[in-house]
Amino acid sequence: MEPIRIERWWPYLDGSAKDWLRHNLRQDGLPPRVQDRIAEAGGPVMDPILNEPDWAFIELDSQTVE
Repeated sequence: MEPIRIERWWPYLDGSAKDWLRHNLRQDGLPPRVQDRIAEAGGPVMDPILNEPDWAFIELDSQTVE
């Protein structure tokens, strides 16, 4: 099964979850509230929730202003 690409669910992710991810890049283990927000946005629910390309996307996104 192909992973759900972050580009598909990131626009729908809650702002507080985006902020947490941006400030905790490549953190091992995500808080349950962040996992819940990712699932609500249509993202993955099974581990690994985020892989290296996802973290690279978040890091690049954090360098731009919404």
